Amino acid sequence: MLSTLVGLDHLVVAVRDLDAAAEAWRALGFTLSPRGLHSAHVGSANHTMMFGQDYLELLAVVTAQPHNQALRDFLAQREGLERAAFTTTDAAAGADALRARGFESQGPLHFGRPVPLPDGSTAEARFSVFRFPPSSYPGGLGIFACQHHTPEAVWVPALQSHPNGATRIKRALAATEQPEAEARKLAAAIDGICRQRGDVWLVPTGIGRAEIGFAPRAVIARLAQCDAAALPGQGGAAMVIATPTPRPPAVATGVAVIFESP
Repeated sequence: MLSTLVGLDHLVVAVRDLDAAAEAWRALGFTLSPRGLHSAHVGSANHTMMFGQDYLELLAVVTAQPHNQALRDFLAQREGLERAAFTTTDAAAGADALRARGFESQGPLHFGRPVPLPDGSTAEARFSVFRFPPSSYPGGLGIFACQHHTPEAVWVPALQSHPNGATRIKRALAATEQPEAEARKLAAAIDGICRQRGDVWLVPTGIGRAEIGFAPRAVIARLAQCDAAALPGQGGAAMVIATPTPRPPAVATGVAVIFESP
């Protein structure tokens, strides 16, 4: 792994209507954080679904800004799993490390958002991120890294309990007709390894953190028990969530959600 990367931090689900998306994910049994508004220069708003070390993020554009151009371009085509974030211990050092390799890394970008707390007070969550260049995106899945300066304002205990029993992200799945090549592309970008499990090629992201997998859309649709037409032909298509209680898979805002035992 790149020396500053720890593992998968969160998955970003891009949505056009944040309120409607929130209702769809609540219906799947997730507890959502209150609506968060990012710094003005970022121009987006979100809801999160917090687990132990990772989380899901529903993200929508509020105001067009240069920073959210990629998000707007994605949403012009579809909603769904747009990118994966890795935890970084030092966003500035990570961006410098990519540039030293000849990549046009973007960042670090610093921003924050207010977080309403259960006791009625408000904290500020602060982040620094850097992006990998689009040329390194594996299977059409965006990748970036996020440094948490105030983790206590993000991992709020009251938000980490879910009616569906979800405890962590086990796997993100991107659809591609060249799964081995795309898995090797991601492994090269983060100094990782890849391995094959059946029809899926997997890249571990860190000890105790989720894997990122690559497979043809038809394979992911079979795993998600859904119509392949509900998923993209390329790009983030599904996520596997650990839950002790068996639940049927579902598709929400363009992404398949598969529940598996921990």
